[in-house]
Amino acid sequence: MSENHPAAVMILAAGEGTRMKSRTPKVLHPLCGRSMLGHALAAARELDPDRLVVVVGNGRDQVSAEAVSQAPEARIVVQEEQLGTGHAVRMVTEALGVISGTVLVTYGDMPLLRGETLRELVDRHCDAGNAVTVLTARGDSAGYGRIVRDGGGAFLRIVEERDASPAELGIDEYNSGCYAFDGGLLADAIKRVTTDNKQQQEYLTDAVEILRRDGHSIGTMLAADAAEILGINDRVQLAAASRALNDRILERWMRAGVTVTDPATTWVDVTVTIGQDAEIGPQTQLTGGTAIAEGARVGPGCLLEDTSVGEDAIVLHAVCRQAEIGSRATVGPYAYLRPGTRIGEDAHVGCHVELKNSEVGAGAKVAHLTYVGDADIGAGSNIGAGTIFANYDGVAKHHTTVGEDVFIGSNTVLVAPVTIGDGAYTAAGSAIIEDVPPGDLGIARGRQHNSEGWAGRNRAETRSARAAKRARSEEEKR
Repeated sequence: MSENHPAAVMILAAGEGTRMKSRTPKVLHPLCGRSMLGHALAAARELDPDRLVVVVGNGRDQVSAEAVSQAPEARIVVQEEQLGTGHAVRMVTEALGVISGTVLVTYGDMPLLRGETLRELVDRHCDAGNAVTVLTARGDSAGYGRIVRDGGGAFLRIVEERDASPAELGIDEYNSGCYAFDGGLLADAIKRVTTDNKQQQEYLTDAVEILRRDGHSIGTMLAADAAEILGINDRVQLAAASRALNDRILERWMRAGVTVTDPATTWVDVTVTIGQDAEIGPQTQLTGGTAIAEGARVGPGCLLEDTSVGEDAIVLHAVCRQAEIGSRATVGPYAYLRPGTRIGEDAHVGCHVELKNSEVGAGAKVAHLTYVGDADIGAGSNIGAGTIFANYDGVAKHHTTVGEDVFIGSNTVLVAPVTIGDGAYTAAGSAIIEDVPPGDLGIARGRQHNSEGWAGRNRAETRSARAAKRARSEEEKR
């Protein structure tokens, strides 16, 4: 771990982001489980700075709330008017005073920037004893300020694209906008930044030029991956950044021993954890605090939100929200586990089954076409096809308890509140409104009556009547 310790990290997050065309402040748009600002804060916190400062302006209340929720130690500084990056930094120095030590400046709309890159920037800066060290990149430099060097390769200046000569426009090294400063020198230089430019704004690049003119050492560090410094200005760039970040996440898990069958259709939030030898199938999305244990198989066609999946469990074509799935359990295809659902070890939840706020015991089976709401199902019980746990009376929800090793016949309605005792049965087609004691058979259905010759009398010219006539004729011959 680096011994160099930043005195402060400033995250500039005051911009309006008009090109996003959104009611939501730009830095609050999500990708891979966090807001843009959340990713910037996570990277900054890896450095364990003495101070973490977020500069807010547009949508300040929302942005401030997000910053504090992600980093409770963050200090919020308001930039009342958005008058440039230099102005934003000046608001911090006026609010907090001179910060001695290394001050890192980053942005709330750069979600791909890694903490390890920022740490290397701080290390390079401190080891060289620079007044400022500029993070740069190479590649498509359109829209960025170019890094101009002398004949020996030493840093000369940053020239903005609109002010660059044709020769300077051909330079492929560009400024990320992220810097490591000597805090004392920054506080002095930022007071001398002017608005003598076409936009009449205070730019942080001018502070770099002031320090160079003062004779201080200016250094640069080339980012290993230019994608890290991608700033997000519209939804096209947001989608591209989401794809790049998701690819990074999937690569990390695959190198850790997870099989991802089709990375192109698999989306995993940065907050998800996955165990070794787990398998993630195509068209699967894992979000929030979802945790997949070793050897589990999830997908194809799954959406899991804040759901835990036990070792060697199988989840196919399912939607699971705030659910728990035990070891070796099987879920799906086409199951829906709603919040509060807990599936025990070796249990089975099958096709077109929906559960809400319910527990399925170890080895129990809910195989087909069933709704289970507000219920406990004991270990080893079997719930027949078409069963409905009727938990709502139009005013309040009620609970159903099914004991261990119970057999619920197909097409049963369990009208809550009701308890089915251990080892009890219900007959198919029953509407159970009273408790069934242990070992008893609950039957609640009308007696069947067959109206003899009904089809011949009432549907004489139909195929059904003709088929019945043939069958009766054959019976008489026998």
